[in-house]
Amino acid sequence: MPRYIVERSFPEGFELPFGQSGTDVCRGVVGINEDLGVTWLHSYVRDDRRSTFCVYDAPNPEAIRRAADRNGLPVDRITRVTVLDPYFYTPSAMADASAHPKSGGPAMADRSLDR
Repeated sequence: MPRYIVERSFPEGFELPFGQSGTDVCRGVVGINEDLGVTWLHSYVRDDRRSTFCVYDAPNPEAIRRAADRNGLPVDRITRVTVLDPYFYTPSAMADASAHPKSGGPAMADRSLDR
């Protein structure tokens, strides 16, 4: 499944309640995403809370946009990415991935799909 970074802007700042209400919000997002074949893995929130960078597995960017719309979330940019893990990096693995870009090798890492 392709992996994406989704950039979102929150001009007033991103807020997620703590406790059970925050858990319920997150579970609701996960449930809606699941209906569209989208999996939210985790997110990074800027210190000023005005932007998030969310990691997703999804069949395509359109599925992410549909899920975001249903969840009432903004989408600024969707970028398809691949994982480069320094602990498991081997030159032969990278060469194999480069030879097969459709498998998600490094040749795919710089795709950006602006909204």
